[in-house]
Amino acid sequence: MKKLATYYVFNSANTPLTKVDKLLPALGEGEILVNIRYTTLCGSDLHTYCGLRNEPCPTILGHEIVGTIEEISPSHCGLDAQGNELRIGDLVTWTVFSSDPSTPSYQPETPQKNERLYKYGHRKITAQDDFHGGLATHIILRPHTCIRILPKNISLAVAATINCAVATSAGALRLAETITAKNVHIAGIGLLGLVTIAMCRELGAKDIIASDINPIRLQLAKSFGATHVLNLRETKKNTLLQDIVIDRFIDMSGSPEAMELGIETLGLHGHAVLVGAVFNQRLTGIDAEKVIRKMLSIKGLHNYNYTDFSTAVDFIITNWQKYPFESLIEYEFPLDEVNTAIDYAVAQKPIRAGLYTHPPMQ
Repeated sequence: MKKLATYYVFNSANTPLTKVDKLLPALGEGEILVNIRYTTLCGSDLHTYCGLRNEPCPTILGHEIVGTIEEISPSHCGLDAQGNELRIGDLVTWTVFSSDPSTPSYQPETPQKNERLYKYGHRKITAQDDFHGGLATHIILRPHTCIRILPKNISLAVAATINCAVATSAGALRLAETITAKNVHIAGIGLLGLVTIAMCRELGAKDIIASDINPIRLQLAKSFGATHVLNLRETKKNTLLQDIVIDRFIDMSGSPEAMELGIETLGLHGHAVLVGAVFNQRLTGIDAEKVIRKMLSIKGLHNYNYTDFSTAVDFIITNWQKYPFESLIEYEFPLDEVNTAIDYAVAQKPIRAGLYTHPPMQ
C-alpha cells in the first residue's frame, strides 16, 4: 500500500511555504527511500528564501538532512560507501548531490561539478521528480548518491549538518594541504568556520586565529579550539597577523575585506582557500606582486567531493561530543512549524535552526 507523505513547497522569495500531502511513488532503479528525522536550515536556504539567490521553482528547500532507511530498491547495490550492508531502519547521511560517473564531463576529483548534477534541496518539483528536499517527511535518494551509516546514538541535529557544512570544511582543509604545526587564520565564524577550527585543532595546528565582526561568535570560536580571536571591526586588526606568521588562510565569510586582509598577511609559501564568496558583491583586490614574491597559492572551493564527505562523517562520529556542536542548533521546531522556523532564522540569525519530523527523545 502506498504511503502518504508531506513536503513544503517554496514558490517565491519572502512568501510562506505551502504544504503538500502526496502518496509516495514507487522507487525507481537504484533508489532508496529515507524517512527524514531532522533537517537544519543552511544559510543558502535562507538566502534563497530572502531572494538573495535563485533556485528553480517550485522547489523543496533543505539539504542538511539525516534520516532512517525505509525502503531499498532491489536494484540498489545494498552497500554504503564503506562497504557496509544497508538495512531498513539504519540512520544514514548522504552527499548533497548525486553525480553519474558515466557522464562525459565527470571528473573523480570534482564530482560535485559534474554536468547534469542532481542536487538535493535545489531542484524544481515536476510531476516525475519530487521528494528531493529536506523540508519534508521523506526523501528519495537517487543512484550515484554516496551514503554512510551513522551510529544510532549520534545527535540528529549535529548529524544533519555533516553533508553540507562539515563536508565543505573538510574540503577546504584538503585544499589547504598540511595543517599540522601550521598557523591557520580562519575568517567567518559561522558553522563552517567553527567546524574548520575544530578540524584544525584535531589535525595538530599550532596557532588558530579566528576572525569575525561578531564578538559573540569570536568567544564561541575559543570553545572549538581557536587560540586567538580577532575582531575585524577593531582599528588595530593587523597587529596579531603581523606577530604570527600565517601559513594557511581559509575564508568562510565571503567578505572582500576579510579575504584581502587574509591573503595580504600570509607568510612565505602560504596557502589561501576561499569558500564563502558565493553571492554577488564587489570585486576582491589582490596584490599580485605580493602573491608572486611570497609564492602564495590561492584556491577556491565550491561544495565538496566524496573523500571530503567521508572525512566529515568520520570527524563527527569521533568528535561530536568533544566540541559543543549541539549548542550550535540554537532552536528546534517541528516540521509543521517550518514557516515559523524560517522567520526565526531570518530574524535572529542563529548558527542553525533545526526541524524535526519526530519529537526529540531527550
